Amino acid sequence: MLLKLTIQYDGRPYQGWQKQPSAPTIQGLIEKAIEKIAKQPIAIHGSGRTDTGVHAKAQVAHFESPKNLQMNPYNWVPALNNKLPSSIRIMQCEEVAADFHSRFCAKEKIYTYRLSRSPVFSPFDVGLAWHLPRQLNLEDLEQALSIYEGTHDFRNLAALRGNETEGTSYERTITNISVSYIDDAILITYRGTGFLYKMVRILTGLAVHVAQGKLTLADQKLYLDPLVKPRKPPYCAIADGLVLEKVFY
Repeated sequence: MLLKLTIQYDGRPYQGWQKQPSAPTIQGLIEKAIEKIAKQPIAIHGSGRTDTGVHAKAQVAHFESPKNLQMNPYNWVPALNNKLPSSIRIMQCEEVAADFHSRFCAKEKIYTYRLSRSPVFSPFDVGLAWHLPRQLNLEDLEQALSIYEGTHDFRNLAALRGNETEGTSYERTITNISVSYIDDAILITYRGTGFLYKMVRILTGLAVHVAQGKLTLADQKLYLDPLVKPRKPPYCAIADGLVLEKVFY
């Protein structure tokens, strides 16, 4: 039986999603919890790898339940949550078709990034927002973000892992970016077909630099031209404000 998990987590205590041999990660802890129930090691596959400190409201992963384990998908939810720290919660477990893959079947994802403009940074926002008390030009911020919409080559707006090959595609489509203002907070919502490593954080950092007057819109556009080799983006926004909100299939 192939099972699909919907997972929420506070990323602050963990070294990202991907399992590592000597560091606490979300994938690693969930696999350990599954192993305790199934009495055998079982790999899970996520829709993507969130970075250290990044949060998720609806990360998706799948795994193959052992044939000898006659357990209703619904019962996996309390069983796993009983063995996981409170900062990681399994919200739903459901049976899916045998050809389902949490990563390769994903059509779109939504990420949000939260900025705090409060003069004094609330302790309740620590780890959940990027504190920017200095003045931002909000019109410039929205203009800078709108430049990313559409299909572009984002190779200059991502952190390369070093394992890229000549045929690696850096083309992604961002279908929509919206900005909302709630009290002293700015919430940026990105919706797209997929995102490269640290791409959302770099897009946000670059747009903030424009809004702070450190970069012109014309210079920002150069980063979307794969034939131009500008210096690397001047800022990668901190992980704290980033949340994986939803994965669409």
